[in-house]
Amino acid sequence: MEGLHTWIEAMPYNQSMGRTPRMRLASAIVCIFLQACVSELPAVPEEGIVRSNVAVGRVIAVLTGERRRIYEPAVRSFEIQNAKTKERFTVEIQSDDERFILPLPLGDYELIRVQINEGPFLSMAELASSFSVGQEPVTYLGTWRFGVDSPKYGRMVSVSIVNDEEDRAEALHTLGLSDPSLNMNAVATALPAPSEVQTRLYEVMPYPRVPRYFRRHWW
Repeated sequence: MEGLHTWIEAMPYNQSMGRTPRMRLASAIVCIFLQACVSELPAVPEEGIVRSNVAVGRVIAVLTGERRRIYEPAVRSFEIQNAKTKERFTVEIQSDDERFILPLPLGDYELIRVQINEGPFLSMAELASSFSVGQEPVTYLGTWRFGVDSPKYGRMVSVSIVNDEEDRAEALHTLGLSDPSLNMNAVATALPAPSEVQTRLYEVMPYPRVPRYFRRHWW
C-alpha cells in the first residue's frame, strides 16, 4: 500500500486527474453489472401465476426505540440469494406488515439484505440467514420481524424469525384460494437460521433535502 500511495503522489497532476473519470466510469459499469444480476419479484404475484414451488411468509417492521421522526419504519424490500448459482432476488414489500409469496426454484437460499423506509429516509442492513426450498410444493418461512432502533449514530436493527401457527394457517388459506391445485397437505416449514440477528443499520443516499455539509452521521 505504501508503494501505491507513493506512486499516486508522484503522478503528474494532469495524469492523475485524467484517470479519475475512467475510475468513475469503471465503478459505474460494475454497479450496472451487479444490478443486472438481480431479479425483482413482487411480494404477491398476480392471480393465476402462483405455481409449485412457492415460499410464503410475512414481514413486519416496528420501531423499538424512542420515536424521533414523524414517519414509522416500513420494509421497502429484502433480498435473497441462491447459495449455488448466486442469483439474487429483490422482493418489493413497501409496507410495515405484508405477506409474501415467492416462486423459487429448489435450492438453498440466504437472506442477505433488507431496506427500511421512513418516509423519504432509506436505510439498509446486511444479513446472513439461510433456508432451503425442497420438493414440497409450499415452504413456509415464518414471520420476519424487523425491530428498528431510533435514528442515532450506531443504529441497529434486530431481526426475529418465528413460526406463527395462526399466520401460517392464514397464509396457506390465501395461497389455496390463489391456486386450488396446490397440495396444502404437503407443506414444509423452513425458518431462516439464525432466526435471531442484530446488525448495523446504515443510512442510504440520497439523503432527503439536506446539504452534504450537514450530513455528519450516516445512520
